[in-house]
Amino acid sequence: MASMGQCYHNETIGFFYNNSGKELSSHWRPKDVVVVALGLTVSMLVLLTNLLVIAAIASNRRFHQPIYYLLGNLAAADLFAGVAYLFLMFHTGPRTARLSIESWFLRQGLLDASLTASVATLLAIAVERHRSVMAVQLHSRLPPGRVIMLIVGVWVAALGLGLLPARFWHCLCALERCSRMAPLLSRSYLTVWALSSLLVFLLMVAVYTHIFFYVRRRVQRMSEHVSCHPRYRETTLSLVKTVVIILGAFVVCWTPAQVVLLLDGLDCQSCNVLAVEKYFLLLAEVNSLVNAVVYSCRDAEMRRTFRHLLCCLCLRQSKHKSDSYTASSRAGASTRIMLPENSYPLMDSTL
Repeated sequence: MASMGQCYHNETIGFFYNNSGKELSSHWRPKDVVVVALGLTVSMLVLLTNLLVIAAIASNRRFHQPIYYLLGNLAAADLFAGVAYLFLMFHTGPRTARLSIESWFLRQGLLDASLTASVATLLAIAVERHRSVMAVQLHSRLPPGRVIMLIVGVWVAALGLGLLPARFWHCLCALERCSRMAPLLSRSYLTVWALSSLLVFLLMVAVYTHIFFYVRRRVQRMSEHVSCHPRYRETTLSLVKTVVIILGAFVVCWTPAQVVLLLDGLDCQSCNVLAVEKYFLLLAEVNSLVNAVVYSCRDAEMRRTFRHLLCCLCLRQSKHKSDSYTASSRAGASTRIMLPENSYPLMDSTL
């Protein structure tokens, strides 16, 4: 038994996993392979979709508005989450036992910071949309400086929460406080993190509910006039769909992880949180992919920009292949590139 007040900074990862009762496998189990395969797939999709969102916002001047700055920050946070989860997938399973304490805290800190930044930005977007609707504007006229301060505040809070456990909120000196899901972290940290995410969700529900009822009252008042434009009803219906999708996606992706974090933080001995933790964490990571679809891909202008970027990429690749063919043709008159279907020489379709 560990003595009170003694610290274990020089122990191995296996020591803390054994203390918490979490199994540390020495070989790749089928469950580990499935989790890693799914995790790598989700991570790559998260990286590609959010890179596309960032490129679209940067390349289109119409997106240089406060709401799109926040959408860009959301994509950056989700991109960071994809990188953090990718790092986790390369340092999980049997590789976990070979990690140092510092590497373990880095792995956990990256994940915590990125997911915190994503959740905090979701709340910031909800607040910005509320300001826009209340001011009857397409986009709120927040000064750029205030938007930058808001984004910086999100990242300071996220990085602080990610780095805090490695410095102050661990259980290296109090083994009885160690959690089961994260054996080097204090259970109180998991409780605070889960309750903070729950608070963000409740605030989002309050904000979007207020937006919905405000818009519905305006529609009812305008419907009393003959000149009421029919597209306003379509806008309201679209708003309802957006609210349902936003809150529904958050609930589906985040609630399972929040529940198991809270149960572990409250030291529920009868709850088998270790059986589902990896899958629920993967589901929370899926939210970084869903965000790109819900907040960006449903925008018609954003979809047009996506198509433009992808078409430009395809054209560049086609031009590169054409230039390669021209260079090879000039190198020797007998050099020909043949199509496998009909053996005709490849020609530049742009000529």
